[in-house]
Amino acid sequence: MSRWISSATIVVAALALGACRQTAPRVTYHANIAPILDQQCASCHRPITGNPNDPLCVAGAPFSLLDYKTVKSHANEIAEATATRAMPPWLPESGPHRFANERRLSDAQIALIQRWVDQGAPEGETTKKAALAWPDGWQLGTPDLVVTMPESFTIPARGGDVFRNFVFPVPSSPTRYVRAIEFRADNPKAIHHANIAVDPSRLARRLDRAEPGPGFAAMPEDQVVNVYGWSPGRVPVMESADTAWTLDEGSDLAVQLHMIGGAAPETVRPSIGLYFSSTPPTRTPVVIKLESKVIDIPAGEPAYVVEDSYVLPADVDVVSVYPHAHYLAKQMTGTAVLPDGSRQTLLSIPQWDIRWQDQYRYVTPLSLPAGTTLQMRFTYDNSDRNTHNPARPPTRVMWGPKSSDEMAALWMEVIPRQAGDVARLEADHVERALRADIASAEAQVRARPEDARARNYLATKYVQAGRVPAAIDELRRALQIAPADAEAHSNLGSVLLSQGNIVEASAHLRKAIQIAPNDDRVRFNYGNLLQASGRTDDAIAEFRRAVQLDADNADAHFNLAMLLGPRQQLDEAVAHLRRVIEINPRNADAHRNLGVALGLQGRLEDAIRHDRTSLRLQPDSASTRDHLNALLKAAGGPVPP
Repeated sequence: MSRWISSATIVVAALALGACRQTAPRVTYHANIAPILDQQCASCHRPITGNPNDPLCVAGAPFSLLDYKTVKSHANEIAEATATRAMPPWLPESGPHRFANERRLSDAQIALIQRWVDQGAPEGETTKKAALAWPDGWQLGTPDLVVTMPESFTIPARGGDVFRNFVFPVPSSPTRYVRAIEFRADNPKAIHHANIAVDPSRLARRLDRAEPGPGFAAMPEDQVVNVYGWSPGRVPVMESADTAWTLDEGSDLAVQLHMIGGAAPETVRPSIGLYFSSTPPTRTPVVIKLESKVIDIPAGEPAYVVEDSYVLPADVDVVSVYPHAHYLAKQMTGTAVLPDGSRQTLLSIPQWDIRWQDQYRYVTPLSLPAGTTLQMRFTYDNSDRNTHNPARPPTRVMWGPKSSDEMAALWMEVIPRQAGDVARLEADHVERALRADIASAEAQVRARPEDARARNYLATKYVQAGRVPAAIDELRRALQIAPADAEAHSNLGSVLLSQGNIVEASAHLRKAIQIAPNDDRVRFNYGNLLQASGRTDDAIAEFRRAVQLDADNADAHFNLAMLLGPRQQLDEAVAHLRRVIEINPRNADAHRNLGVALGLQGRLEDAIRHDRTSLRLQPDSASTRDHLNALLKAAGGPVPP
């Protein structure tokens, strides 16, 4: 065969190549662009009512992307937003483990949109395709239970970003098992995202009552359990019944809303739909939380780093990850270092944006063996180069729950392979949370050594950890700084009383009463001193003053019942115990003692019910079990062996 090619052949080949370039397929809206927008953008960019002429879109999107005319009018905006990946809003970068319902465009899709705009955004021939079936109501169908904010909240005009917490009361009922949550914003343009937590002790109700107006400023996150994060466009998912999470009797939902004020005041009153399983789960999800509460970012610092780690004591499957920070965070990574030294990236966010935070669920859960080290690394930019920095000029920022503070948390929802490992992981979580609280309180004291309140708070955490001498030292220092601090006097008196030092405890508790006679907590602590001193009548009077000052002081109600019961003042004792249970339905001691009081009154059926509730909450209580068996025998029913 000849190695030479004639010049004519070369010319023909070149012409053929040129013809190929000239006849490249044209990109059109119906054939190429609409499918991308339908799949990745229409969850937000669609009318709320389903009427294509309705200007109000889901999640406050500025325009619909369901018809050619509207899309063409915004073609240049779409090309720019997708090229810079500002839209669709999806923070995690692509990694080895895919997330469900990813709102990420591929490079090829972005290039296709750009070509379409460059070609003049042609419509093309209308294709015969089924219309998108976006539901007008609940996306998962009618919920089993809908809970709503008790009253609307008004966002002030031009209020900017507004963060506030609200209680969503849940009607009391036996324990239920939740397969899905669906958040429904009644005013999508005003609500930017929501963090939903279970509040097992109804703390949010008390915090709400303590502040004027609907809601409250900050939720003590160590007393609630985060279960769901909503952001605009998120599609709710019905989980498998065998991994449903438990909504215990008496729990509420506590929700933090990130709202955005407009030119005029806006009102919001969203609802939450819950979907239940008819059977208990066979596998129990557990939340592992990596966090740092010692954040202290100097003004102008462009690369402040916080880290945390945890070694898994058991084999687990990781179901989801949920990162959280505020305005200064820039980069986030979550990593698993396996026992063999290999590394797996669980989450990587190269450019954090608080407006688009989300909970990310894996398409396939990640299997991690015991001995794996989970790691978190967050980087913050507190310089004026950070366009999200709300402070101009930058100021020092420390850890705290308010949006002007900073946070660093990475929640990982895992399912232990062995049911027996659930308790161990949960116990580790409680211990780690207390250590984090102590580290945070110590950091606050270092930052503000002359702040008596900071030392007082640190002392309460030391008491929780059993570090009583350290707590006493902090309270004495607080009183040196602020001799008229009633809370410090009251707390020091209570700690000294627990150590048997009644004389000094009495001096501090009397001083607290003089300073703050209308503080129910001070009255309660003084009542404990009187009770310990054998002055029962005076103690009863003091506890009564406490509940008059605050009807939600469950501890004072309980102590009153414990003093009134032995005096055969059973009706009043029962009333106080019922009030304790109204405040916190999961108080096993209140249920148990109410069972005793009702049994003494001969109200056996009611007594049996409360004993059984107490046993559900504290299954290992031998005294409750014995009392229940005695009640069953007296009622003529079967007594368990």
